[in-house]
Amino acid sequence: MPARDSLESASPLSAQVFQILLSLVDDDLHGYAIIQDVAQRTGGEVRLTASTLYAAVKRLLDNGWIEELRERPKGDDDPRRRYYRLTPKGRQAARGEALRIERLAGMARAKQLIGAKR
Repeated sequence: MPARDSLESASPLSAQVFQILLSLVDDDLHGYAIIQDVAQRTGGEVRLTASTLYAAVKRLLDNGWIEELRERPKGDDDPRRRYYRLTPKGRQAARGEALRIERLAGMARAKQLIGAKR
């Protein structure tokens, strides 16, 4: 995923990348916590392996959509954990993708594909 400046060129995001960004909307998390959050929130529909997560994390860091925290939160004494935070640019990308999905769902509703009695 090369660095991108406009939301139009950034969409659509992969399901994995979008879910990682969603995981970081409300809280800074370490990798395993992101994997758990995605699995729980999607009911297991989106599953991340460690290799999938960290490949995506690298691209997100390179894009400036997330940042690695320099210090761990108080109470976390595991030096192996790396915590990540959503940046304003990452929040904008996630919001752009959510709006894109919302527009698509609106089109499906207009065609009575969803949200209508069949």
